[in-house]
Amino acid sequence: MKRVVVLLVAVVVLAGGAVAYATWAASRGAAPAAAAFDPGVPGRLLVRSAGRIAAVPLDDPGAAPTVSGTACDRFHSAGGTTLCLVTRPGTLPKTDALILDRSLRETRRIKLAGIPSRARVSQSGRMASWTVFVTGDSYSSGGFSTWTGILDTRTGYAVTNIEDIPLYLDGRRYHSPDVNYWGVTFAADDNRFYATVSTKGKTYLVEGDFGAWRARTLRENAECPSLSPDGRHLVFKKRVSPGPWRLHALDLKTMRETPLGESASVDDQAAWLDERSVMYAKDGDVWAAPLDGGPPRLLVRDASSPVAVR
Repeated sequence: MKRVVVLLVAVVVLAGGAVAYATWAASRGAAPAAAAFDPGVPGRLLVRSAGRIAAVPLDDPGAAPTVSGTACDRFHSAGGTTLCLVTRPGTLPKTDALILDRSLRETRRIKLAGIPSRARVSQSGRMASWTVFVTGDSYSSGGFSTWTGILDTRTGYAVTNIEDIPLYLDGRRYHSPDVNYWGVTFAADDNRFYATVSTKGKTYLVEGDFGAWRARTLRENAECPSLSPDGRHLVFKKRVSPGPWRLHALDLKTMRETPLGESASVDDQAAWLDERSVMYAKDGDVWAAPLDGGPPRLLVRDASSPVAVR
């Protein structure tokens, strides 16, 4: 059942990281002139720079970026498909989810409530997922909640909010009006996906089956998962005492969990630089950290939303 969504100013304080970051990043310098741009060219690292999709060489991420004319508050790109989330200004902020081709031309637009939070495209470019922050859901004691959707770009079928997917918690069918999903990441088969679900004050890592339309919890205290290209590892942020998020890696075969070497709190959905390291936004820059617990390193200044194109 669709809920009436009332967006309040409080959401900007509680969940407006995307908007705050966009304003702050833009203030750090004007964007260079837009260039001809194909996000699918291999050997590049795509980022969001000065509010627009940009690229730097993978082997020289400190180089001056090539900047497109396409502005996004959040974006992700893979397999020739780019998902660009754009805030529509107004008294009640709303989001447009734009599907773009390899020329960054719009092929579809989905109008959503709320403020952009997460964006992810499957390796093949077929599946796209977004998360937005909203307020006004009756179950939301904190004043806001998340809506997460999935689009099959091949068939055109879209679910704008997946909260009604049948959920199994500890093997049992689970029902609660406060279920929220966010941070989807797709497997190579374009069917299986992982995400975060929250309910009763707890968060869980879930594995979903899009075709069968069901999801099951795998473990507690895991948010914004990111699946490695080989499907062997998940990296997610985890709450640690006294409250910040630390990045952890999960071996899906052994289910062994290990912390990454990044000691700072990271509020982002990581992306994979290669099979051995992940990238993430921290303090307005893009950093990388290896799975083996080694120290993090700065990749790209004044950037966010990293995507490695190989």
